[in-house]
Amino acid sequence: MNRLIALVLRHGVPLVTLNVFLEQIGAPIPAIPTLIVAGTLTRTGRLSSTQVMIGAVLASLAADWIWFALGRHYGYRVLRQLCRISLSPDSCVRQTESSFERWGMKSLLIAKFIPGFSTVAPPLAGATRRGTVEFLIYDAGGAILWAGSAVAAGRLFHRAIAVVLAKLETLGWWSVVFAASALLMVIVVKWWQRIRFFEQLRVARISPADLHAMLERGDSPVIVDARSRLARERDPRRIPTALLTELDELDRDLGHLPPYKEIVLYCI
Repeated sequence: MNRLIALVLRHGVPLVTLNVFLEQIGAPIPAIPTLIVAGTLTRTGRLSSTQVMIGAVLASLAADWIWFALGRHYGYRVLRQLCRISLSPDSCVRQTESSFERWGMKSLLIAKFIPGFSTVAPPLAGATRRGTVEFLIYDAGGAILWAGSAVAAGRLFHRAIAVVLAKLETLGWWSVVFAASALLMVIVVKWWQRIRFFEQLRVARISPADLHAMLERGDSPVIVDARSRLARERDPRRIPTALLTELDELDRDLGHLPPYKEIVLYCI
């Protein structure tokens, strides 16, 4: 970690700016450690906190504007491509739409604090045809809060951070092994959850032809359209008899049904 400090000292604000841009554009290079170290160095006067913040915010805005422009030009295709590389693609689009629908552009103020949402929110704002000026204002506010909290943490806890960095430095390669093992464990758990989800989905899935056959036989299942409001606006087609609801309101809207009643739900 002393090498990281030396690197930040040698290249200063340009390194912080590049690191933030790469993370916000989607590269797996976390910028928080660099921002915290930079914040620690601003406490001792070896870096300018103003310059660090300006570089970080401008880099974040540049990367997010690229995703915003791609979302505006290509629509939900960009969002689907981003969610395909997520370890939870089955819920990525729905959760992002739900958060954006609930908070609107204000969600950009906290998006960078939520893993995954940081990269997906800008193209979603573009896909929903939000204004560029409005996007840049809220996105800049979110970037200031995100980068400012990391720099402030570095300044506030500079002594404790120095002790932690020194201890990690003494571990040498073992610190890298520990961090890599923790990351690998998270990936394995998420991958296992994804496999289990698809196994359950294969058991519970019903095709449109099967549903049509059930209706022809007079089985009359309860059909539920649980798509988000944005998804319905994007594709207004629906089964005429379907009950409109949200996934977090299923208990309220379906709780009165008898346990033997068949329910067919679609939310894509």
